[in-house]
Amino acid sequence: MFKTAVLASGSKGNCFLVKTESTKILFDAGLSAKKIFEAMSKIDISKESIDAIVISHEHSDHVKGAGIICRKLKIPLFISEYTFNASRHLLGKIPMPPTHFENGTSFKIGNLQITPFSSSHDVVDGSNFTIKKTDNSRRKLAIVTDLGYPSRLTIQKLKDVTTIILESNHDEKMLIEGPYPWELKQRVKSREGHLSNSQAVGLTSKIIHSGLKNIILAHLSEQNNSPELAYEVMNNFLKQINFTLNLIVSDQYNPTDLIDV
Repeated sequence: MFKTAVLASGSKGNCFLVKTESTKILFDAGLSAKKIFEAMSKIDISKESIDAIVISHEHSDHVKGAGIICRKLKIPLFISEYTFNASRHLLGKIPMPPTHFENGTSFKIGNLQITPFSSSHDVVDGSNFTIKKTDNSRRKLAIVTDLGYPSRLTIQKLKDVTTIILESNHDEKMLIEGPYPWELKQRVKSREGHLSNSQAVGLTSKIIHSGLKNIILAHLSEQNNSPELAYEVMNNFLKQINFTLNLIVSDQYNPTDLIDV
């Protein structure tokens, strides 16, 4: 068994679940503990079964629920040292010292091997992740959100994934014509901002292969995108190249089903 679900994703908070028969991990916890536990209950995952939380970066929509969940469940926090120092005010006291990881160095939690790698985002030490079961290297999950552009490293890391949770944050026209202040528009579309729908397609075009089974679009902006538009842009590309896979758009308020990696 190797499954994932997006519990919530968007500007108001992000949380991703990865599970095997013996290990369950939350990647990011950017909502209240109550909302995360409610999302888990909708897909029949008990909060007591969670083994650890892994944090990608210090922005509140990825970290603000992590401290309280660690305290409630008495579980460890895996986080880079720089990110931990930048997010202490959001985490509060945690029940045990954090386990620090470094981008580029794999680590294990239960029977999952996690490889963090640098993301191009305006944070101190942002990470994206690939995840594999320790006893099965054929299936590979990637969690790739909060990056301004797909670097060569990103593309190299994603060449053989079978499932990808991929940022499709904004439509460029909606962003430019929308209500955000100009400085924020510039940040979102910068090389340290967020991937647009078209950039998500561009990244997919560089990593697509016969073993890619699932694309889960994530971190959609409520102001500058819509689920229908994000789906349409990616689906049109897949049709053009005559490629069939399971294309899902995640939601800010409801979890996806559990998906086989």
